[in-house]
Amino acid sequence: MITTKYFFLLVLITAGFVFILLYHWFSANVIVGDRLSAVHHSEAENSAARFSGQRTDQAGGRLDDLTVYREYDEKFVIIYNRVPKTGSTSFVNLTYDLCKKNAFHVLHINITANMHVLSLPNQLKFVRNITAWDSMKPAFYHGHMAFLDFSKYGMPAKPMYINLIRQPLDRLVSYYYFLRYGDDYRPYLVRHRAGDTMTFDECVAKQKPDCDPTNMWLQIPFFCGHHAECWNPGSSWALEQAKRNLANEYFLVGLTEEMDEFIELLELSLPRLYRGAVSHFQKSNKSHLRRTKSKVEPTPETVAKIKESTIWQMENELYEFARDQFHFVQHKLRTPGRNVMQEFLYEKIKPNPNVVGKN
Repeated sequence: MITTKYFFLLVLITAGFVFILLYHWFSANVIVGDRLSAVHHSEAENSAARFSGQRTDQAGGRLDDLTVYREYDEKFVIIYNRVPKTGSTSFVNLTYDLCKKNAFHVLHINITANMHVLSLPNQLKFVRNITAWDSMKPAFYHGHMAFLDFSKYGMPAKPMYINLIRQPLDRLVSYYYFLRYGDDYRPYLVRHRAGDTMTFDECVAKQKPDCDPTNMWLQIPFFCGHHAECWNPGSSWALEQAKRNLANEYFLVGLTEEMDEFIELLELSLPRLYRGAVSHFQKSNKSHLRRTKSKVEPTPETVAKIKESTIWQMENELYEFARDQFHFVQHKLRTPGRNVMQEFLYEKIKPNPNVVGKN
């Protein structure tokens, strides 16, 4: 009997120790783990602003700050009004590769006869359609069209514009040979000037229309917009308007010759759409999808002659303006003197939103 009594007592004591150990393990690993998970989740969403209030949804429920913030990601509308011969095919094909993986839509804007300006009725239709087409959001629209100011049409929100810009003479020379020899993207197509073997240097020497500096007047009107003056070659007003739009209406304008850096900035700024973009671009064959065939670099004499023109000087002024802004954005990405990403936080918040006020 004594042996049996001590045996049961030993069992009870052992069970008590096991219970205490299990309780402490559960507290340390499950409860604290859940808290750490919540902290890490919050850190992963560290770009979400800490609003002081809450919002009410249509059903009358309360929406927390993170839910409200995430709604912005799901309503993204980006317009890439791509300038011809600036590397746009490579960038657009990267975006198409990412759209399924990152769950967003890509849509090409196809305008009759490759016109770069929409008619007045189509401007209003286009603006309303993009604004109201919620089932397509988040959305990335691309096409060879001039900038269009959505605020002019009374819309409640604007899309985010992005673009690429190229050195104007490089773009003209590329387009000149493209019209004659095509590229390696669709080599089977017969181009408009197929069979014409005249070099760009010869064209300039003979003052032919295809190499006239006026043909460089394209990046300025694309950034300037739908106003008639934008398409008047040599217009000082158009240049200034293009620079204003680039500075105030575009989220980011990259450089053709610095495509990798452009994509890196997009992935860091817009991960909802461009998560994994840098790695994919570097590992895939998308970086040079459209190389112009048989392109011959112009001689220094030809370059000097082109640079004498007012059109080149104005287009180059826009290019340098965009280049300076792009490099400025890159420079501000990291902390000066250290290869550390810049961060920001909120502090000294009064009154404390976590303290319930007393009556």
